[in-house]
Amino acid sequence: MSSESTQKTKSVPAAILLMLANGLGDPAAFLAEKSGALVQDVVPVPGKETFQGNAGSVYLLMHNENAFHEHRPDFVMLLCLRADHDGAAGLRTTCIREALSWLSADTIETLTKTNFRTQPPPSFGPASQFLPEHAVLTGNPEDPDIRVDFASTSGVTPQAKEALEHLQSALDHVANTLYLKAGDLAIVDNRTTLHGRTAFKPRYDGQDRWLQRTFVLNDLRRSRSYRPEDGYVLHC
Repeated sequence: MSSESTQKTKSVPAAILLMLANGLGDPAAFLAEKSGALVQDVVPVPGKETFQGNAGSVYLLMHNENAFHEHRPDFVMLLCLRADHDGAAGLRTTCIREALSWLSADTIETLTKTNFRTQPPPSFGPASQFLPEHAVLTGNPEDPDIRVDFASTSGVTPQAKEALEHLQSALDHVANTLYLKAGDLAIVDNRTTLHGRTAFKPRYDGQDRWLQRTFVLNDLRRSRSYRPEDGYVLHC
């Protein structure tokens, strides 16, 4: 596996992921992330242990995938090909639908205001290109969408910062942890659900934890201006 964690050869698991992705919408990728591979390998990478991303092995904070981006995935598909040696790496998920009742009306109102910024990963280029202020909760107040990454989203006002803390506490309260085994497939609704990962210790012996990941967009047409020749890879 290369340092970019991208697989260069065809495989049955990758084909299955893409087939299932087409049942949810359209598979999509971002050129800046793993060279735009539609199916991406999620493996620990030496030297990136503390990285808040799929290459790391420390506790991964809850987040929407690519929360900074206008066309973030609607679904994230994670197929486990191999668990970690100790069975310690758990996929953590939490849903705003379950956390909403743990938030006060004032906190919810603050989260619906455009007083938050989310930093992109360094691979996506200068942050100034992707830092419009946005709301964390949008849509139907009784069943909102959520947009946040607790490693990179910040509030621009004291009230917004406090609301983020309350939100993180509520989401942690209703979170679940799944210990995926080979053959298990997790599909995360990236509009309403955050995901993260418990810490684990990689050995870098060729038998570490290995997932394959695919992103899905429900309406690929909306991102057409980002996709040269109407392909499946967003250039941004």
